[in-house]
Amino acid sequence: MERINSSFLLEGYERDCRLRDMSNETIRCYRNDLKIFMDFMDKNGVNILTVENKDLELFLEYLRNQREVSQPRVKHYFSVLSSFYDYLVFNKYVIVSVILPFRKRFIRSYKKNYKASEKKLLSVEEMAYFINSIIPIRAKFIAIFLAKTGVRRGELLKIEIDDINHDERSILLKPCFHKRTNRLIFYDEEVEAVMKRWLKRREKMVNNGVNTLLVNDYGQPIGRNSLYNEVVKWAKKLGFYDKTSVLLEDHFSPQCFRHFFTTHLRKNGMSRSFIQELRGDSRDKAIDIYDHIDRTELRKSYLAHIPKFGVD
Repeated sequence: MERINSSFLLEGYERDCRLRDMSNETIRCYRNDLKIFMDFMDKNGVNILTVENKDLELFLEYLRNQREVSQPRVKHYFSVLSSFYDYLVFNKYVIVSVILPFRKRFIRSYKKNYKASEKKLLSVEEMAYFINSIIPIRAKFIAIFLAKTGVRRGELLKIEIDDINHDERSILLKPCFHKRTNRLIFYDEEVEAVMKRWLKRREKMVNNGVNTLLVNDYGQPIGRNSLYNEVVKWAKKLGFYDKTSVLLEDHFSPQCFRHFFTTHLRKNGMSRSFIQELRGDSRDKAIDIYDHIDRTELRKSYLAHIPKFGVD
């Protein structure tokens, strides 16, 4: 089979993703995973269009043994590959996808009767211990902010200083991220206290012209991986992340904060519609579109139901 430049195939796949109305962030993540796959195959002299099971076995071993990728991330890699090879089949670059049968045989969650893992959920007491045990102020702020607002990692990274309303303790998130319907979020006095400490630290670090709320040690906007590492580093130290386990519930990561936020607001009695609004979820019923939620009432309900951590 004629070798086609992998960059050409990747660009075509990205166009296909946009036509299917996938978010820019999802496309970015898919592209990164596919680049790792394509670079591996190129290094081993394998044509992307003629990949065989033995090539996928080597890639799986590479992910697990050399990159030390967790089982949930392995699953994600092969989900992306499945989507990519479906695109290749649809556009007649290949006759059949080799990914699906490989997933069923080697990726555990596709085996029959396999019980899927759930995201790790901390109790309020465990989350309080986690946050209060963190020493660096940036990492502490990241943890309490994610736990108290339920925003996604990318949403936090895009927040700028001017987006914050200190008087109301609210933030207007950037538009068009994950098709979020409600961009307004609130925070409480515990977040405010930690934020003030972080902002004082930030003033001594930030470079001129940088407006993001979070900056790295060089005064530049912090990256996705750096934020992930800030969280996971302390999760490992405090016993909430077991890198030897393949189970999702043994791995505490930034995404788990959103799970914590949703679960404990619900346990504390907040209405489903208010939780949806704070999460920015799309309305799932026609009548919901006309169900106006008062901003003052939403803020009051948030403050009444958000867990307290007794932050030091």
